[in-house]
Amino acid sequence: MIRSGYSLMLLGLLAGAPIARAQQGPVVLPGFTAYAVPEEKGVDVSARNGVVKWTDSANTVNFYFHAAHAGPVKLALQAKSDGPSKIKVSLNGAEKIVSVDNANAYSEIPVLQTRLKKPGFYTVSLKGLEKQGAVYADVKSISLEGAATKDMQFNPKPWRRSASVHLNYSPPEGKDVEWFYGEIKVPEGQDKLGTYFMSCGWHRGYFGMQVNSPTERRIIFSVWDSGKEPDDRAKVRYEDQVTLLAKGDSVVAHGFGGEGTGGHSHWVYNWKAGETYRFLMHAVPAGVNTQYTAYFYVPEHKEWKLIASFRAPKDGKYMSRLYSFLENFSFENGFLYRKGYFGNHWIKTSAGEWIELTKARFSNDATARAKDRLDFGGGSENGMFYLWTAGFLPADAKAGDVFERPALGRQPDIELPKF
Repeated sequence: MIRSGYSLMLLGLLAGAPIARAQQGPVVLPGFTAYAVPEEKGVDVSARNGVVKWTDSANTVNFYFHAAHAGPVKLALQAKSDGPSKIKVSLNGAEKIVSVDNANAYSEIPVLQTRLKKPGFYTVSLKGLEKQGAVYADVKSISLEGAATKDMQFNPKPWRRSASVHLNYSPPEGKDVEWFYGEIKVPEGQDKLGTYFMSCGWHRGYFGMQVNSPTERRIIFSVWDSGKEPDDRAKVRYEDQVTLLAKGDSVVAHGFGGEGTGGHSHWVYNWKAGETYRFLMHAVPAGVNTQYTAYFYVPEHKEWKLIASFRAPKDGKYMSRLYSFLENFSFENGFLYRKGYFGNHWIKTSAGEWIELTKARFSNDATARAKDRLDFGGGSENGMFYLWTAGFLPADAKAGDVFERPALGRQPDIELPKF
């Protein structure tokens, strides 16, 4: 299913996998961690078999790693083909054209040697040149050997999404958060496919906007069921399930699983990069339940739109653990840099007091904590917080960093629809 939050079960399993860090001997970059650039078309990257079905020379096949040390490195290719072929291999400005013989089994092909002059991110690029069979090559892995491989970092897992990054807000102690307001601005060119920009998250759900396909974008609001069922909503008892109470016109709402379970809603809306969008959450506790309602401001209509309202069982409290996040939910383009601005967050208490949230603590997910990816960050600029992920660029933040933005001092002007 299309990603609408954190894939908790799979992330947890992957976080427990061994981390490949070489101190001696060759470093092996698995074929299933490659990316096809500019897009995965005319080539497949299989979680089981690595690079396969490579029929189109329009793409390069790229592998990425981070060198902790300068020094020499030798590169070899583990590959096979269904007919004689030639591919060009590049690293660090050095390149070599190699032949891949017709064979049923993978063989190791020595390629080139180069010297990495400084620590940093590097790219191994493969380009198809000639083929007599159907494919240029099936690539099982790239191996690197030499002094530069000491403490070398790379992704050893088929999880090709980049790290998810978060802003965690801390309202004053003792305040009941009845309303939670926030804004998002995505810079032009940063609205990459498979990205979720989430504005208003709390202990029970999340509310933001996604790029779902070249032709579809969504406003998404979801609330988790009670309990800890990770995948199958059919296993969740009725009394533990979130219940849909209302939804706006043209909003799609249903249950979800596979990342925890709960109630999902979305509205197909062509939001645009460069524009600022407004999000508003409302919480009404009643006994052991809480009703959560999401509103999105539609600038073309100059009015707030109801997305959906859900009743969450076994809750009975106001919103806590407030946060925003930026997530890359597409495997195929997990190499592409993406950035979003998050700002002007406010809460309104049950006593009617508006409080501006000008500080945020940075955190990240299991992919970052396992050091499978090092390219992520966040901070404050242009009066807003920002988050970014992917691109194989040096991180500019670490978990626990606290950012601060200038206070605007103007509480949101909100006139909600009446039903």
